[in-house]
Amino acid sequence: MKKQWLRKIGLILLSVFVLSLLVFVMSRLAPGDPLVSYYGERAERMSVEEHEHAMERLGLNEPIPVQYVKWLGNAFQGDFGISYKYKQDVLTVIEGRLVNTLLLGGIGFILTFGLALLLGIFCVYYENQLPDRILRKVGTITSCIPEFWLSLVLILIFSVNLKLLPGSGAYDLGQSANPLSRLTHLILPLTVVVLSHLWYYAYLIRNRLLEETRKDYVLLAKAKGMSRKRVLFCHCVKNIMPSFISLMAISLQHVIEGTYIVEMVFSYPGIGTLSFESAKYHDYNMLMVLCVFTGIFVIAGNVIGQSVSEWIDPRMKEIKMTGKASQI
Repeated sequence: MKKQWLRKIGLILLSVFVLSLLVFVMSRLAPGDPLVSYYGERAERMSVEEHEHAMERLGLNEPIPVQYVKWLGNAFQGDFGISYKYKQDVLTVIEGRLVNTLLLGGIGFILTFGLALLLGIFCVYYENQLPDRILRKVGTITSCIPEFWLSLVLILIFSVNLKLLPGSGAYDLGQSANPLSRLTHLILPLTVVVLSHLWYYAYLIRNRLLEETRKDYVLLAKAKGMSRKRVLFCHCVKNIMPSFISLMAISLQHVIEGTYIVEMVFSYPGIGTLSFESAKYHDYNMLMVLCVFTGIFVIAGNVIGQSVSEWIDPRMKEIKMTGKASQI
């Protein structure tokens, strides 16, 4: 067990290292002048000497490998640099946005998979009947709608035309501590996050649950007089829980990506909007921290989800080991 956890931690560290290296190199090779982010329009009026001095001041005049080694050394000491755009410590800027993303992404993730599980169970219970057919058709349509388009439609209807809900921001001006203000600003982006992912995962759960209902033990339970409802809820749903948790862990990345897109459309001040700004304005320090932290969160989530699945059902580990052995 200890060796397995050490191997998983080593894999996480290696993945984060490769991710940080790729992001660092690609961001510096991307076209554009990072001094524009720091100095604004003044950067365009700088002389050659002033430009070189500014690059030296920010440590951007050295070779990329040297810059990466210095950044890595400072990062291990907890120094991630300053944001070129905001002129503040990177972690200070992120701290103000992190809560907003955790609210939107966290609630969206829980609602998506909670509703997907209920929807999958409902469709299986009414398999090939009218409710199942209607939900499959509606779900297929909603899953094909792009998130940015759905966001714009909801803003047009509920914010512009009906003026019922705000279409941007995380709260009203000066109301950051007001839960009601935060809730009203969450409704539209949260709706998009849930609707854009709900049916896809509900369909996967439905198919997995249908496979479970066709196994021999289900036929035996029905032959003994157990009701279909009891078999479904007491046995089938329980047996797909490891697969369900694995699906949640694997899908963490997709939900985060969707949350970031929704944040940009709604001008929601979260990590997604901050990532877009840092890439647009070549805010290297900010971009590095956001990409690395997001990568750590996704990779760790996958490892934890896999470990929980193996703990609930040890057969998951056996299946994994058997799969590796067959490949060898």
